[in-house]
Amino acid sequence: MTALKKYQRLESPGLWRDTPEAQRREVVVAFREASLVLSDPRTELALSHWSLPAVERLNPGTLPALYGPGLDSDETLELDDPDMIAALETIRGAVRKGTPRPGRLRGTLLAGGTLAILGVVAFFLPDALVRHTASVLPPATRAQIGAAALADISRLTGAPCTTPLGDRALTLLSERLFGGAGVQLAVLPEGLPQAAALPGNILLLGLPMVTAAPGPDVPAGFAIAEALRAEVDDPLISILRHAGFAATVRLLTTGTLPEGALAGLGEGFLAADRPPLPDVTLLARFESVAVSSAAYGYALDPTGESTLGLIEADPYRGGTPRALLNAEDWASLQAICN
Repeated sequence: MTALKKYQRLESPGLWRDTPEAQRREVVVAFREASLVLSDPRTELALSHWSLPAVERLNPGTLPALYGPGLDSDETLELDDPDMIAALETIRGAVRKGTPRPGRLRGTLLAGGTLAILGVVAFFLPDALVRHTASVLPPATRAQIGAAALADISRLTGAPCTTPLGDRALTLLSERLFGGAGVQLAVLPEGLPQAAALPGNILLLGLPMVTAAPGPDVPAGFAIAEALRAEVDDPLISILRHAGFAATVRLLTTGTLPEGALAGLGEGFLAADRPPLPDVTLLARFESVAVSSAAYGYALDPTGESTLGLIEADPYRGGTPRALLNAEDWASLQAICN
């Protein structure tokens, strides 16, 4: 390397660290053939050898200059001698000029391959990211998103109904169905004919389904079904799809959605189809919580034709064995929006 010859006797002081945690140590920096030697100024013993072609400037444009024997090395060398800095920059420039450049054909092929990869990533990554994000969010964050989603939905339905006695009835029903799982039941006054689930263990019940029901078995059945549906098809996934890719990335990296990410969610949420669940799965869940499934089946289809499995295979043909609510609490629930 011809650029090296005029510097082969150049020496200067420097400050060297062998690890980021170590104290800086004074050294003598000297050019040698194809290497930079760092020596103890007192004993003149070599402490480190750096390959000149591999030397990297770690703080371009800043003084004192900071160098390393490679970008992935723990060693650093601090220099403020202008001649030594100029020499190293000259050598590094010569190395860069001598590095082969990819040919035009190679560049074209690389660009084409990159575009193809980006196309595949753009198609598959958003949904994969949404599902991954939904699977790793802590319960507190899921609850915050559920509450934010409910706020947007309430633009269309009105705020969840609340009265002291009605709230008490919802709490008693939740404890009877879900024990200590912390499931929050809420009744919406408009826009929701049956039921739906939100992240954070929020189950929404439509007021028409509550007021027209002959007994608490009906809202209980819808709550059971929606809780099961939320286990099968996480409601957070559709919410993150609405929020978009960038908002999901921010949620994953910072733990919060950007402001306005859920704006307009309510329209799609209320219009979304809720496919029926398999009878076998539903019946097993009804049996596990000791609730008759027939009332739910008739609420879905008053003729019973399309829900015959839920009616004829009811695990409690004689009716729910343990009361869901007493008469006073059931009356309070039906009057919660009054």
